[in-house]
Amino acid sequence: MSKAFEATELGGKRLANRIVMAPMTRSRAYGEGNSPTDLMAEYYAQRAGAGLIVTEGTQPSAIGQGYPDTPGIHSAAQIAGWRRVTDAVHAEGGVIYLQLMHTGRVGHPTLMGRTPVGPSAVRAAGQVYTHAGPQDFVTPKELTDDEIRDTIADFADAARNAVEAGFDGVELHGANGYLIHQFLAPNSNVRTDAWGGGPEGRIRFAVETARAVADAIGADRTGFRLSPGNSYNDIDESDRTDLDATYGALVDALAPLNLAYLHQMEVPGVRDLTLRLRKAWPTAFVLNPASGTEPTGPDALALIEDGTADLVAYGALFLANPDLPARLARGGPYNTPDMSTSFGGDHTGYTDYPALG
Repeated sequence: MSKAFEATELGGKRLANRIVMAPMTRSRAYGEGNSPTDLMAEYYAQRAGAGLIVTEGTQPSAIGQGYPDTPGIHSAAQIAGWRRVTDAVHAEGGVIYLQLMHTGRVGHPTLMGRTPVGPSAVRAAGQVYTHAGPQDFVTPKELTDDEIRDTIADFADAARNAVEAGFDGVELHGANGYLIHQFLAPNSNVRTDAWGGGPEGRIRFAVETARAVADAIGADRTGFRLSPGNSYNDIDESDRTDLDATYGALVDALAPLNLAYLHQMEVPGVRDLTLRLRKAWPTAFVLNPASGTEPTGPDALALIEDGTADLVAYGALFLANPDLPARLARGGPYNTPDMSTSFGGDHTGYTDYPALG
């Protein structure tokens, strides 16, 4: 039996295996003020066989929302809704972390009632989906120094709310072109003050946010996700020298905090950097391997065997296979996800995928 199916410990919690359900936006937070619903509780409970569940991205504040019907964790109704989710997962023996995702410049005034914010007043190319249909991204308001500090405090408050809601920990979303990643990238952060400039300045927001959250709820309940070189949401990290310097400095600065884990969403062509970051990281290293990088899919469990990662995260396979660890142990078969039902809608393509047997 693969090491992937052995129990392990993460942040003081026993995980039944080393298989992680990656965070995936599902846009079904139809409760009061974008609060989770009973359907969401059912969805996550179905997948409690994962060693660790990381929830969909959840906004730490109203201004952090970038998509319709995504959940928050900044109101009493949202905390109560998430408590139903965590209770359901814990009843099935699962461990669940909440991903905190501030979308920054990725959003639209029709979603949050005001102009999105970012490290710099640089508009992202492309469009965002709203209930009124696709809308062009707008130029964000550049955060002032005081507003940056307030945003860091919002993350810390949201982490406390997550613990109140019963989560075992939180993951900071520093990937995929959202706010923390926007501070890291040289094309979205053109500041010349202490929050910008070279790599040491651009990593500051990520590091201070991680420190504030760790101080609020404990480093052993705090994870961090990154995706070096990911161009999603108009991020440009194509300068490989700068990329290596930025993420090397980031991991070196985060390492002394002794966070529960580092979670890398890998893009093609950076495996050498992945291995360097893994070597420099002192606690658990979670890898969501790149498509096109061998091994992937079910074969990615080999990355645990060879020491590339401590845990392996799966996204799309978990959409359609609520009992994915059991299927991986058997070598399949696997349901095929219907991507047309990924965002929004009802139970279809959400809680109606069959389990084995």
